[in-house]
Amino acid sequence: MASFRLTIEDGQFRDSHGRQVVLRGINVAGDAKLPSEPNQPSHVGDGFFDGDNVSFHKRPFSKEDAPTHFARIKRYGFNTIRYVFTWEAIEAAGPGKYDEEFIQHTIEILRIAKSYGFYVFMDPHQDVWSRFTGGSGAPMWTLYACGLNPHSFAATQAAIVQNTYPEPDKFPKMIWSTNYYRLAAGTIFTFFFAGKDFAPKCIIDGVNIQDYLQNHFFAACSHLAMRIHEAGDLEEEVVMGWESMNEPNKGMTGYADLTVIPKEHPLKKGTCPTMWQTMLTGMGRACEVDTWDMGGLGPYKTGSSLVDPHGEIAWLPADYDDSKYRWKRDPGWKLGECIWAQHGVWDPSTDTLLRKDYFAKSPRDGKTIDYPTFTNTYFMDFYRGYVKACRTHHKNCIMLMQFPTLELPPEIKGTEDDDPRMVFTPHYYDGITLMTKHWNSTWNVDVVGVLRGKYLHPAFAIRIGETAIRNCLRDQLVTLRQEGLDRTGKHPCMLTEFGIPYDMDDKKAYKTGDYSSQVSALDANYFAVEGSKLEAHCLWLYDATNDHERGDQWNGEDLSIFSLDDKVPPVSPLPPLEPSPSTLKLSDTNAADEGPVTPMNLQRTLTTPSISSAPSFKNPELTNAPGYRAAEAFIRPTPTVVAGDVISSGFDLRRCIYELKLSAPKAASDDAPTVVYLPEFHFPKDQCEVTVSSGKWEISSDEEEGTLLQRLRWWHPEGEQQLSISGVVRKQSTPEGNAEDAGYLEQCQKGYGVNCSVM
Repeated sequence: MASFRLTIEDGQFRDSHGRQVVLRGINVAGDAKLPSEPNQPSHVGDGFFDGDNVSFHKRPFSKEDAPTHFARIKRYGFNTIRYVFTWEAIEAAGPGKYDEEFIQHTIEILRIAKSYGFYVFMDPHQDVWSRFTGGSGAPMWTLYACGLNPHSFAATQAAIVQNTYPEPDKFPKMIWSTNYYRLAAGTIFTFFFAGKDFAPKCIIDGVNIQDYLQNHFFAACSHLAMRIHEAGDLEEEVVMGWESMNEPNKGMTGYADLTVIPKEHPLKKGTCPTMWQTMLTGMGRACEVDTWDMGGLGPYKTGSSLVDPHGEIAWLPADYDDSKYRWKRDPGWKLGECIWAQHGVWDPSTDTLLRKDYFAKSPRDGKTIDYPTFTNTYFMDFYRGYVKACRTHHKNCIMLMQFPTLELPPEIKGTEDDDPRMVFTPHYYDGITLMTKHWNSTWNVDVVGVLRGKYLHPAFAIRIGETAIRNCLRDQLVTLRQEGLDRTGKHPCMLTEFGIPYDMDDKKAYKTGDYSSQVSALDANYFAVEGSKLEAHCLWLYDATNDHERGDQWNGEDLSIFSLDDKVPPVSPLPPLEPSPSTLKLSDTNAADEGPVTPMNLQRTLTTPSISSAPSFKNPELTNAPGYRAAEAFIRPTPTVVAGDVISSGFDLRRCIYELKLSAPKAASDDAPTVVYLPEFHFPKDQCEVTVSSGKWEISSDEEEGTLLQRLRWWHPEGEQQLSISGVVRKQSTPEGNAEDAGYLEQCQKGYGVNCSVM
């Protein structure tokens, strides 16, 4: 047995006693996507383009507030943190200029996380490449390196960015993700993964743009890894491993026809240009572009719109001074012109498309590039470089491989890439709920089944009724996990993102305090996660600055389990009869996390930082009825360590029953029993019933860094064993499907022409 705090054996996480470790995690924190100085949420445009002069040195939160956040997360039963940071945070000022203040802050926050016993995995996060292309991740100078001019993205619609949107408050929900299929991100991801093949003229500092971008990304992450290594007390103690780039995308690589939106890009919202149209508008041409919206059954066409840049172009002008960043661009790379025109894709003199299939086949071997081919070649080339960069300093780190979202994992089983200290990390969201911001308990769709060609028509993928919906979510995760086992080998599967929007139904819950829709949606997701037997999972998201008006402060998203405008759940169970939402006062919104003051929590109550008692209210209508933010669903019992292997584990929220089945190769020893996190929120010690197949058990409360955690310890013999715990059942306010949900379904079933495509 290895001496590491967490290791991998036979496809399972294990501790030093050989017990299976179940990693129940959360992403911390969404705030890390945004600079702290200046504080620049995505709806603020002032100073946006001064991207070289930003600092992230108080992200994800300040050192003073960190204990409050970590204690809260620990009390909710999470033992794992996917630690969000961005390339921009490390290297914003320019190529090779690392922000040591941010890095030192990161080390200090990790030390605090260590004191709470978390397992931490570092996540170099990105969404559609960068804040300047509508998401988060890369520094602004990478856009200039690629020959692009972010100042012109709004006019050309090379990217739709909330910071530069005419009316940020009317920024369409979830439109940010369409930037993957617009000129800026489409070009940069093509450069990043396949520049040597498709943009050979793009030479900067003597190397192709692909190597230039990847090498800087590798070096930035490696530099952070080096500093963490030099700290001397973090590797293996708290930082267990490193995940590869969040949600990689192939850009235009593999496009069969630039005049057509590929079938694998079903996400359509707002203006939806083809890549050929983005090249035209990127050079200042006006184009009539189809417009789409997202309905209950997926995207549907709403009409068309004229995109007219009035001659403005998305590329750097010919006289742009490259000396600012001290790089040398090859004379063969002309500024002021579309780089794809320079590679013969189209002719700007006649606006004629010459090579609609330019990106369809690999110049290496002439083979057609589909997503599996891309993942097995271009992505794996990148991944190998990233592994080397991380392990140069953190030599024994666990590597989390994140391949393109909802695509097939790479086929590396039995090859040199079949790394015994590797984890495959898919993402999964209930797309219907996420895009519509509504929990439809009437019907849903087997999205993974549709993507894998399981059905002759998407209508056959519809599941009717809440039980069928929950099973459908579970079965999709079962598929994703099995695909990873089949293609990568016997490795743990960590679902590093899943979650729900809290601002459902036009923020209804913020006005009423009724979070029943959110409870049902999140419980359905956890039912899927637990039922699919994933070895690990990380909920998206914890955001320290979430409020009802702006959500996560980023592109209108609102997925955080914590909000400044909601009540923090108490440790003790909710009272059977809570006060009416209308009787709650704003001053009570975020009272001390521990509930009533007692001798045990007096000191913590007095020292709770002000961050947990300052509602952000700007619109009284959205803060007059704070709720517990679906705490019933995310505070769940979890088998922390198992003396053997988990066969099944799950929490039935409606009956408040937790069940665990395991297989033990030998009897649990005195010092290494099976341990279950048993939240007092659902299971007050004197009001729960425990049944075991055999062995002895005890329930106790352990104090860790001032945080009380209730746990059940179980000493069982070898063989298959079962545990069942019944807690306090509370009345569930389950939302009913509305007439609109049923109406969409009826139209689809009767074939009335409703678009049944899915995300």
